[in-house]
Amino acid sequence: MISILITAYREPTTIGQAIEAFLPQMPPGSELLVVCPDAETTAVIQQYAQKFPQIHHIPEPERRGKPAALNLGLQAAQGNIVVFSDGDVVIGEDALAALLAPFSDEKVGAVTGRPFSSSPQSTMLGYWSHLLVEGAHQTRQKRDAAGDFLLCSGYLFAARRALIPPIPEDALAEDAVISHRLAEKGFKIRYAPEAAVSVKYPNTYSDWLRQKVRSAGGYAQSYVRSSPYSMRSPRLEAQQGTLLALKFARTPREFIWTLGLFLARLHLWLLVFWRVRVLKRPLTTLWQRVESTK
Repeated sequence: MISILITAYREPTTIGQAIEAFLPQMPPGSELLVVCPDAETTAVIQQYAQKFPQIHHIPEPERRGKPAALNLGLQAAQGNIVVFSDGDVVIGEDALAALLAPFSDEKVGAVTGRPFSSSPQSTMLGYWSHLLVEGAHQTRQKRDAAGDFLLCSGYLFAARRALIPPIPEDALAEDAVISHRLAEKGFKIRYAPEAAVSVKYPNTYSDWLRQKVRSAGGYAQSYVRSSPYSMRSPRLEAQQGTLLALKFARTPREFIWTLGLFLARLHLWLLVFWRVRVLKRPLTTLWQRVESTK
């Protein structure tokens, strides 16, 4: 049995697509749990739950952020393996089977899927999203082949429920926290590139910063920074991503956009250092809703 755990907040226009993508792929006896606090999204979830008994809405009486919502879902989950996803993304055909296949190895504690950008590559922000997901894909492929530590992508990953620790409620990158804790317990994390998930990325620079500061900020928190494992940092990004980024450009305009991304990433990591390491701002301040991804 598996449990699919989706967190959603104010996503009534996208949660239906997220659910419908999972339904035909669910093995018999599995369950789909959606943790959601707002009435509009809950109404959509309940419509599906009336038609499909394997769907359950987990109410969140007080919105305390995504980590708290995940902890609620994990308390309710019955499956040996939990699949994590979001209410504003859509998994690809046969993604679930590809994601679950590596668990035949008992040493595998988690498996991560492969995000794809649904944003147009003809705009600068869309181009950045395609470049970054391709860079993440190539990095995961190499590390998976070498048996190195991998970070799971919060858009789509699965883990053995018995190994998942309670997630600190102020954690900015819950996927990183889970990845590091499982690796520290001696379990492998595998990459399933066939487990595709389509993601709409921000289309304004202000939204891009909001999204990236909260995700990258998780790597500046002690939960991740103190771990002996590492895959993401400003230093590693510069060492491993610079050449790949320059090669990704196909036109002079894209090359200019790539140079702009270098400056944007510098801006991002400086903001992370200031807001997370120096000011120690709480999750409620750093976790800002990104409207352009809905």
